[in-house]
Amino acid sequence: MTRVAVPSISFCQTEVLRDELLAAYPDTRFNETQRRMSDDELVEFLSDRDAAIMGLENLTADMLDRLPELKVISRMGVGLDNVDPAVLRNRGIRMGWTGGTNSRSVAELAIAFMVCALRHVAPLYASMRSGERPRQQMGRHLGGRIVGLHGCGHVGKKVARLLQPWGCTILACDLQEFPEFYAEHGIEAVSMEQLVERSEVLSLHIPLDQSTKGLYCADVLDRMQSDAVLINTCRGGIIDENALKERLLDGRLGAACIDAFAVEPPTDDDLLTAPNFLCTPHIGGSAYEARLAMGRAAISGVADNFLPEPGVFPFT
Repeated sequence: MTRVAVPSISFCQTEVLRDELLAAYPDTRFNETQRRMSDDELVEFLSDRDAAIMGLENLTADMLDRLPELKVISRMGVGLDNVDPAVLRNRGIRMGWTGGTNSRSVAELAIAFMVCALRHVAPLYASMRSGERPRQQMGRHLGGRIVGLHGCGHVGKKVARLLQPWGCTILACDLQEFPEFYAEHGIEAVSMEQLVERSEVLSLHIPLDQSTKGLYCADVLDRMQSDAVLINTCRGGIIDENALKERLLDGRLGAACIDAFAVEPPTDDDLLTAPNFLCTPHIGGSAYEARLAMGRAAISGVADNFLPEPGVFPFT
């Protein structure tokens, strides 16, 4: 009988997922602490287990060396920036992973960010909540805007589909080519340089890796239109947050909406309180429907898994 451990807090908080996992794997251990474990606590929690359902937790090579019985790590979520495929492969540890399980949830948040930024919802709400009664502030429609999508994978495609009724001009930049999808949805494939310079709203949907870390640096941000909106619902660390803050505060960039930060929780109050900045605490995938989809995929991944390999999908 496969022995499973679940350190993922979000999985353990969802009763229906617990019931479904127990029905398939009765010998399951849940994280009842409602908090992230320390490295030593995590190793102890996973000791004598064959499989683990992991969320944001990270297992280093040293930690895995202390877990000789662990054979499968199934992912509760789609992010892979805390997974080293070489470390897993060298130890014969297989991985359960399903892409796109939270794509609708993240895409809807991206669309909400677009509307809120263009209509100045965040600063007007803050002003009214503080007791002020500001006069109307002119905003802009999302309909008809030039929207750029950096990354057209599961989430990027979902955003493109959701934008169809708005009548936007959609630009897309991706390392892969999707000519049929682009033709079907009226999307123009462009270079990153064109994407940055032409987009009135620029939404990021790319993974965090060595090629994208700090990609949106000061030089790139300076090529954006001065009234453009930058949205990040993918991963923290892709945008230089100090450079972003400077450009928001001095008017070189219209607005930004961020769901994922380089360090979480974020601590830069000057950025967090900027009037043209809207942020959320990494809730892109935190819709109930998305949690169920991610959890059920993680349950399936205990049995349906693969041996990861650097440079091979999904680690490309």
